[in-house]
Amino acid sequence: MRIKSIFPFIAVAILAVSCSSSKTAVKTQQINLALEESPQADKYANLEYGIRLNVEDNRADMRIIQVYDAAATSKPVVNAYPEINAFIPESMRRYMRTMGFNMDADVATDYLMQVTTKEFHTDWLSGIGWNGTVVLVVKIFDHNRTVVYPSTEVAGRASIYGNAKSADLAQQAINKAYANALADIDWDRIAFFLHRSKDPKQEANKQVAGEGNTALEHLVVHWNVDSRPQGADVEWRVISNTPDVKNQNYKYLQTTPYEGNETLNIKGLTYNNSGLVQIEIRISKKGYYSQTKKYNVRSIIDDPDISGMYRLVKEEE
Repeated sequence: MRIKSIFPFIAVAILAVSCSSSKTAVKTQQINLALEESPQADKYANLEYGIRLNVEDNRADMRIIQVYDAAATSKPVVNAYPEINAFIPESMRRYMRTMGFNMDADVATDYLMQVTTKEFHTDWLSGIGWNGTVVLVVKIFDHNRTVVYPSTEVAGRASIYGNAKSADLAQQAINKAYANALADIDWDRIAFFLHRSKDPKQEANKQVAGEGNTALEHLVVHWNVDSRPQGADVEWRVISNTPDVKNQNYKYLQTTPYEGNETLNIKGLTYNNSGLVQIEIRISKKGYYSQTKKYNVRSIIDDPDISGMYRLVKEEE
Protein backbone atom coordinates (compact mmCIF):
# COMPACT_ATOMS: atom_id res chain seq x y z
CA MET A 1 0.00 0.00 0.00
CA ARG A 2 2.84 2.38 0.76
CA ILE A 3 4.61 1.77 -2.56
CA LYS A 4 1.40 2.34 -4.54
CA SER A 5 0.81 5.70 -2.84
CA ILE A 6 4.31 6.98 -3.69
CA PHE A 7 4.34 6.00 -7.41
CA PRO A 8 1.75 8.55 -8.61
CA PHE A 9 3.75 11.31 -6.91
CA ILE A 10 6.96 10.32 -8.75
CA ALA A 11 5.14 10.30 -12.08
CA VAL A 12 3.73 13.78 -11.48
CA ALA A 13 7.19 15.10 -10.49
CA ILE A 14 8.83 13.76 -13.65
CA LEU A 15 6.10 15.33 -15.80
CA ALA A 16 6.55 18.68 -14.05
CA VAL A 17 10.33 18.70 -14.62
CA SER A 18 9.82 17.73 -18.25
CA CYS A 19 7.36 20.58 -18.83
CA SER A 20 9.63 23.04 -17.03
CA SER A 21 12.72 22.12 -19.14
CA SER A 22 10.75 22.38 -22.40
CA LYS A 23 9.72 25.94 -21.53
CA THR A 24 13.34 27.04 -20.91
CA ALA A 25 14.86 25.36 -23.99
CA VAL A 26 16.69 27.88 -26.18
CA LYS A 27 16.37 27.63 -29.93
CA THR A 28 19.68 27.46 -31.84
CA GLN A 29 20.03 30.20 -34.45
CA GLN A 30 22.41 30.52 -37.39
CA ILE A 31 24.57 33.44 -38.48
CA ASN A 32 25.78 33.38 -42.06
CA LEU A 33 29.33 34.68 -42.37
CA ALA A 34 30.06 36.56 -45.58
CA LEU A 35 32.69 38.81 -47.13
CA GLU A 36 30.38 41.73 -47.77
CA GLU A 37 32.93 44.34 -48.92
CA SER A 38 35.45 44.07 -51.76
CA PRO A 39 38.83 45.82 -51.86
CA GLN A 40 40.26 47.81 -54.76
CA ALA A 41 40.80 45.39 -57.63
CA ASP A 42 44.32 44.74 -59.01
CA LYS A 43 45.95 47.31 -56.73
CA TYR A 44 48.97 45.03 -56.24
CA ALA A 45 49.15 43.31 -59.61
CA ASN A 46 52.55 42.39 -61.11
CA LEU A 47 54.40 41.92 -57.82
CA GLU A 48 57.70 40.05 -58.18
CA TYR A 49 56.88 37.51 -55.43
CA GLY A 50 53.88 35.45 -54.41
CA ILE A 51 52.51 34.93 -50.91
CA ARG A 52 51.03 32.06 -48.94
CA LEU A 53 48.44 32.36 -46.20
CA ASN A 54 48.26 30.37 -42.98
CA VAL A 55 45.47 31.04 -40.48
CA GLU A 56 45.42 29.77 -36.89
CA ASP A 57 42.61 30.02 -34.34
CA ASN A 58 43.81 31.22 -30.95
CA ARG A 59 40.54 32.50 -29.47
CA ALA A 60 40.29 32.21 -25.71
CA ASP A 61 36.47 32.13 -26.01
CA MET A 62 34.99 30.21 -28.95
CA ARG A 63 31.40 31.48 -28.47
CA ILE A 64 29.94 33.71 -31.18
CA ILE A 65 27.95 35.60 -28.52
CA GLN A 66 29.94 36.27 -25.36
CA VAL A 67 28.04 39.20 -23.80
CA TYR A 68 24.25 39.45 -23.87
CA ASP A 69 22.73 41.75 -21.28
CA ALA A 70 19.22 41.72 -22.73
CA ALA A 71 18.49 38.72 -20.49
CA ALA A 72 19.82 38.08 -17.02
CA THR A 73 19.93 34.29 -17.09
CA SER A 74 20.45 33.06 -20.65
CA LYS A 75 22.21 33.84 -23.94
CA PRO A 76 21.03 32.89 -27.41
CA VAL A 77 22.68 29.78 -28.83
CA VAL A 78 24.21 30.75 -32.17
CA ASN A 79 26.16 28.79 -34.76
CA ALA A 80 28.21 30.33 -37.57
CA TYR A 81 28.00 29.10 -41.14
CA PRO A 82 30.46 28.40 -42.56
CA GLU A 83 32.60 27.61 -39.54
CA ILE A 84 35.00 30.40 -38.61
CA ASN A 85 38.11 28.26 -39.18
CA ALA A 86 36.97 27.60 -42.75
CA PHE A 87 35.54 31.05 -43.48
CA ILE A 88 38.55 33.22 -42.60
CA PRO A 89 41.19 31.45 -44.79
CA GLU A 90 38.84 31.15 -47.78
CA SER A 91 37.57 34.72 -47.61
CA MET A 92 41.01 36.24 -47.01
CA ARG A 93 42.46 34.43 -50.03
CA ARG A 94 39.58 35.73 -52.15
CA TYR A 95 40.11 39.24 -50.76
CA MET A 96 43.85 39.14 -51.52
CA ARG A 97 43.39 37.73 -55.00
CA THR A 98 41.02 40.58 -55.79
CA MET A 99 43.76 43.05 -54.81
CA GLY A 100 46.18 41.31 -57.17
CA PHE A 101 48.33 39.28 -54.78
CA ASN A 102 49.74 36.16 -56.41
CA MET A 103 48.62 33.41 -54.03
CA ASP A 104 50.62 30.17 -53.75
CA ALA A 105 52.81 30.96 -56.76
CA ASP A 106 56.11 29.20 -55.94
CA VAL A 107 56.90 27.45 -52.67
CA ALA A 108 60.62 28.28 -53.11
CA THR A 109 60.15 32.06 -53.27
CA ASP A 110 56.71 32.78 -51.78
CA TYR A 111 56.48 34.91 -48.67
CA LEU A 112 54.29 33.63 -45.81
CA MET A 113 51.48 35.59 -44.18
CA GLN A 114 50.69 34.17 -40.75
CA VAL A 115 47.29 35.24 -39.39
CA THR A 116 46.12 34.38 -35.87
CA THR A 117 42.50 34.87 -34.85
CA LYS A 118 42.24 36.33 -31.32
CA GLU A 119 38.60 37.43 -31.23
CA PHE A 120 35.56 36.82 -33.45
CA HIS A 121 32.20 37.50 -31.79
CA THR A 122 29.07 39.64 -31.83
CA ASP A 123 27.48 40.82 -28.56
CA TRP A 124 24.32 42.64 -27.53
CA LEU A 125 24.91 45.56 -25.15
CA SER A 126 22.26 47.80 -23.67
CA GLY A 127 22.32 51.25 -25.24
CA ILE A 128 24.58 50.06 -28.08
CA GLY A 129 22.83 47.10 -29.66
CA TRP A 130 24.72 44.44 -31.56
CA ASN A 131 28.47 45.00 -31.44
CA GLY A 132 30.75 42.91 -33.68
CA THR A 133 34.42 42.45 -32.76
CA VAL A 134 37.18 40.84 -34.84
CA VAL A 135 40.84 40.93 -33.76
CA LEU A 136 43.60 39.36 -35.87
CA VAL A 137 47.39 39.23 -35.52
CA VAL A 138 49.38 39.46 -38.76
CA LYS A 139 53.01 38.43 -39.26
CA ILE A 140 55.03 38.17 -42.51
CA PHE A 141 58.01 35.88 -43.24
CA ASP A 142 60.22 35.91 -46.33
CA HIS A 143 60.92 32.71 -48.26
CA ASN A 144 63.81 31.94 -45.88
CA ARG A 145 61.26 32.16 -43.04
CA THR A 146 62.90 35.28 -41.63
CA VAL A 147 60.45 37.73 -40.05
CA VAL A 148 60.20 40.86 -42.19
CA TYR A 149 56.95 42.22 -40.72
CA PRO A 150 56.64 41.66 -36.96
CA SER A 151 53.43 40.60 -35.24
CA THR A 152 50.89 43.38 -35.66
CA GLU A 153 47.39 43.39 -34.21
CA VAL A 154 44.55 44.61 -36.41
CA ALA A 155 40.95 45.05 -35.28
CA GLY A 156 37.53 45.62 -36.75
CA ARG A 157 34.43 46.68 -34.84
CA ALA A 158 30.89 47.53 -35.88
CA SER A 159 27.74 48.46 -33.96
CA ILE A 160 24.15 48.13 -35.15
CA TYR A 161 21.35 49.26 -32.85
CA GLY A 162 18.26 47.09 -32.94
CA ASN A 163 16.27 44.19 -31.57
CA ALA A 164 18.18 41.98 -29.16
CA LYS A 165 16.44 38.91 -30.63
CA SER A 166 17.42 39.67 -34.23
CA ALA A 167 19.94 37.16 -35.60
CA ASP A 168 20.01 39.21 -38.80
CA LEU A 169 21.35 42.29 -36.99
CA ALA A 170 23.88 40.16 -35.10
CA GLN A 171 25.00 38.79 -38.46
CA GLN A 172 25.35 42.27 -39.98
CA ALA A 173 27.48 43.43 -37.05
CA ILE A 174 30.00 40.57 -37.21
CA ASN A 175 30.31 40.68 -41.00
CA LYS A 176 30.89 44.44 -40.93
CA ALA A 177 33.46 44.04 -38.15
CA TYR A 178 35.30 41.41 -40.19
CA ALA A 179 35.35 43.70 -43.24
CA ASN A 180 36.76 46.50 -41.07
CA ALA A 181 39.48 44.19 -39.72
CA LEU A 182 40.61 43.29 -43.24
CA ALA A 183 40.67 46.97 -44.18
CA ASP A 184 42.81 47.68 -41.09
CA ILE A 185 45.64 45.46 -42.39
CA ASP A 186 48.51 47.49 -43.86
CA TRP A 187 48.36 45.90 -47.32
CA ASP A 188 50.70 48.55 -48.76
CA ARG A 189 53.44 47.47 -46.38
CA ILE A 190 52.88 43.78 -47.15
CA ALA A 191 53.06 44.51 -50.89
CA PHE A 192 56.28 46.45 -50.28
CA PHE A 193 58.11 43.23 -49.40
CA LEU A 194 56.82 41.49 -52.52
CA HIS A 195 57.82 44.32 -54.86
CA ARG A 196 61.19 45.50 -56.06
CA SER A 197 61.42 49.23 -56.60
CA LYS A 198 63.69 50.76 -59.22
CA ASP A 199 64.95 53.41 -56.80
CA PRO A 200 66.88 52.33 -53.66
CA LYS A 201 65.64 55.45 -51.87
CA GLN A 202 62.11 54.03 -52.01
CA GLU A 203 63.38 50.92 -50.19
CA ALA A 204 65.37 52.79 -47.56
CA ASN A 205 65.31 49.97 -44.97
CA LYS A 206 65.14 46.95 -47.26
CA GLN A 207 68.22 44.79 -46.71
CA VAL A 208 70.17 43.00 -49.41
CA ALA A 209 69.87 39.27 -48.75
CA GLY A 210 71.32 37.94 -51.98
CA GLU A 211 67.90 36.98 -53.33
CA GLY A 212 67.72 39.68 -56.01
CA ASN A 213 64.58 41.25 -54.55
CA THR A 214 65.98 44.72 -53.78
CA ALA A 215 66.66 47.74 -55.94
CA LEU A 216 70.24 47.84 -54.58
CA GLU A 217 71.03 44.43 -56.06
CA HIS A 218 69.89 45.65 -59.47
CA LEU A 219 71.74 48.95 -59.32
CA VAL A 220 74.36 48.89 -62.09
CA VAL A 221 77.60 50.66 -61.17
CA HIS A 222 80.01 51.79 -63.86
CA TRP A 223 83.67 51.07 -63.06
CA ASN A 224 86.55 52.86 -64.81
CA VAL A 225 89.90 52.19 -63.16
CA ASP A 226 93.25 52.90 -64.83
CA SER A 227 96.86 53.33 -63.80
CA ARG A 228 100.18 54.62 -65.06
CA PRO A 229 101.88 52.37 -65.87
CA GLN A 230 99.07 50.03 -66.88
CA GLY A 231 98.90 46.34 -66.13
CA ALA A 232 98.39 46.77 -62.37
CA ASP A 233 96.17 44.41 -60.42
CA VAL A 234 92.79 45.82 -59.30
CA GLU A 235 91.29 44.48 -56.05
CA TRP A 236 88.39 45.71 -53.94
CA ARG A 237 86.87 45.06 -50.54
CA VAL A 238 84.02 46.23 -48.28
CA ILE A 239 84.77 48.23 -45.14
CA SER A 240 81.78 48.55 -42.81
CA ASN A 241 81.01 50.61 -39.72
CA THR A 242 77.58 49.04 -39.21
CA PRO A 243 76.89 45.58 -37.72
CA ASP A 244 74.37 44.94 -40.48
CA VAL A 245 77.15 44.66 -43.06
CA LYS A 246 80.27 42.52 -42.60
CA ASN A 247 83.77 43.58 -43.60
CA GLN A 248 85.11 41.65 -46.57
CA ASN A 249 88.56 40.60 -47.72
CA TYR A 250 90.03 41.85 -50.96
CA LYS A 251 88.59 40.36 -54.14
CA TYR A 252 90.51 40.37 -57.40
CA LEU A 253 88.82 42.21 -60.23
CA GLN A 254 91.17 42.58 -63.23
CA THR A 255 94.29 44.40 -64.40
CA THR A 256 94.27 48.03 -65.49
CA PRO A 257 92.81 49.46 -67.57
CA TYR A 258 89.49 48.11 -66.32
CA GLU A 259 86.11 49.38 -67.45
CA GLY A 260 82.85 47.56 -66.88
CA ASN A 261 79.46 47.45 -65.20
CA GLU A 262 78.91 45.65 -61.92
CA THR A 263 75.91 45.31 -59.58
CA LEU A 264 76.01 45.81 -55.82
CA ASN A 265 75.49 42.59 -53.89
CA ILE A 266 76.59 43.49 -50.37
CA LYS A 267 74.53 41.48 -47.89
CA GLY A 268 72.90 43.50 -45.13
CA LEU A 269 73.21 46.75 -47.08
CA THR A 270 70.32 49.19 -47.12
CA TYR A 271 70.08 52.70 -48.49
CA ASN A 272 69.88 54.03 -44.93
CA ASN A 273 73.04 52.26 -43.68
CA SER A 274 75.00 52.73 -46.92
CA GLY A 275 76.61 55.92 -45.57
CA LEU A 276 78.46 53.73 -43.05
CA VAL A 277 79.87 51.42 -45.71
CA GLN A 278 82.85 51.96 -48.02
CA ILE A 279 84.36 50.21 -51.01
CA GLU A 280 88.14 50.30 -50.99
CA ILE A 281 90.09 49.77 -54.23
CA ARG A 282 93.72 48.68 -54.14
CA ILE A 283 96.03 48.95 -57.13
CA SER A 284 99.29 46.98 -57.04
CA LYS A 285 102.09 46.19 -59.49
CA LYS A 286 105.45 44.53 -58.93
CA GLY A 287 108.15 47.12 -58.45
CA TYR A 288 105.68 49.86 -57.46
CA TYR A 289 104.10 50.97 -54.21
CA SER A 290 100.47 49.89 -53.82
CA GLN A 291 97.79 52.57 -53.73
CA THR A 292 94.28 52.52 -52.24
CA LYS A 293 91.25 54.74 -52.50
CA LYS A 294 87.94 54.57 -50.61
CA TYR A 295 84.49 55.30 -52.01
CA ASN A 296 81.43 55.89 -49.84
CA VAL A 297 78.65 53.51 -50.88
CA ARG A 298 75.92 56.12 -50.37
CA SER A 299 77.70 58.34 -52.90
CA ILE A 300 77.99 55.40 -55.29
CA ILE A 301 74.26 54.72 -55.01
CA ASP A 302 73.39 58.36 -55.69
CA ASP A 303 75.89 58.52 -58.57
CA PRO A 304 76.61 54.93 -59.69
CA ASP A 305 80.17 55.44 -60.89
CA ILE A 306 83.57 54.36 -59.56
CA SER A 307 86.36 56.00 -61.48
CA GLY A 308 90.00 56.58 -60.66
CA MET A 309 93.42 57.12 -62.18
CA TYR A 310 96.34 55.79 -60.14
CA ARG A 311 99.84 57.07 -60.87
CA LEU A 312 102.09 54.43 -59.40
CA VAL A 313 105.40 55.26 -57.76
CA LYS A 314 108.40 53.00 -58.20
CA GLU A 315 109.76 51.32 -55.13
CA GLU A 316 113.20 52.46 -54.03
CA GLU A 317 115.92 50.01 -54.95
